[in-house]
Amino acid sequence: MIDLQETPQGVVVPVQAHPGARQNGITGEHAGRLRVAVTQAPEKGKANKALIEVLAAALDLKKSQVALVAGETSSQKKFLVTGVSLPELSRRLAVRLE
Repeated sequence: MIDLQETPQGVVVPVQAHPGARQNGITGEHAGRLRVAVTQAPEKGKANKALIEVLAAALDLKKSQVALVAGETSSQKKFLVTGVSLPELSRRLAVRLE
């Protein structure tokens, strides 16, 4: 189960990033984190931008609703999702992880 945290600004989603993968997408769950693979290499923020695009597309959000808040240079990251409630985001994640 993904360890989502509700804050006054939105919902924080912990992510285990896998840059340099063969294809983009949500690949599952690991230790309470959402596993997300992107084809971009982890250089100059390219992988972080790709992660935002993958999350936004997979969760039916605008890119502006997803922001990196922690872990810029780490594979363990936290993204803030705005404009959607915790229960709704949980439902969307559950659908993607089925």
